[in-house]
Amino acid sequence: MEQIKKRQLDFTDKNIFIGIDNHKKNWKVNILCETIDHKTFTMNPEPEILDNYLRKNFPRGNYYSAYEAGYCGFWAHEQLELLGIKSIVVNPADVPTMDKERRTKNDKVDCRKIARCLRSGELMSIYTPSREVQEDRTLLRLHIQLIKEQTRIKNQIKSILGFYGIKISEEKAVSNWSRAFIKWLETIEFKTESGRLALDIQIERLLSTRKTIASLVIQIRHLSKTDRYREFSELLISISGIGILTAMHFLVEIVDINRFKNLDELASYIGLSPGEHSSGEKNITGK
Repeated sequence: MEQIKKRQLDFTDKNIFIGIDNHKKNWKVNILCETIDHKTFTMNPEPEILDNYLRKNFPRGNYYSAYEAGYCGFWAHEQLELLGIKSIVVNPADVPTMDKERRTKNDKVDCRKIARCLRSGELMSIYTPSREVQEDRTLLRLHIQLIKEQTRIKNQIKSILGFYGIKISEEKAVSNWSRAFIKWLETIEFKTESGRLALDIQIERLLSTRKTIASLVIQIRHLSKTDRYREFSELLISISGIGILTAMHFLVEIVDINRFKNLDELASYIGLSPGEHSSGEKNITGK
């Protein structure tokens, strides 16, 4: 009898809304039908499990899911789409939140909020680049991280010198971080082996990071000559003041400039539009 009832389930043309609060070890999921709240539960972070559950309990339905952009990127979105679930990824700041949801925040509240807003049509998907572009973006962002790390190491080396009163002559300051300057750092005498070892380790870190950055720049130059970027990178570097690295950083972050309806949207995306918090005679403009 139970098997007969299951065969009779038919959600053709019925919309099923799934709010997902995703974490590394599990997902908290809330499922809403058009008029009722079906269930909130915890599951392993595997899209196939969710797909099997939906097709078992809501056969032939129209499935819609949403989760907030975060550390896990877009892999779940891509797999959900391949499984036939219409998925969107949303900006957490754009999800409408009631006051009680701000005061009582947990995974259950978050997934129910996402599902509710998805059902009411209040959510707007963010742009999701292709897997290839995501991987290119990872490479370019690594370049930024390594440049920051190199600067950090240089400051730490200068901090060691300053701490022990070792001054950098004007001549050496001009050729800062040249081979000659590094050689000079290697000749500085300390009272103990510990002091010398500490500086040597920092020098070794600097040289290793430099080498990695140089290798990375070569790879970025090769990437700029691929079919995916050649045309637009050549156009960008034809502009005075823009080199190949700046051009590539711009291209992997913007991806498709046609996704912006106007210049204001582009300016807002890259952080050139100032915020505002004004009321009555009070006028506050942000950065």
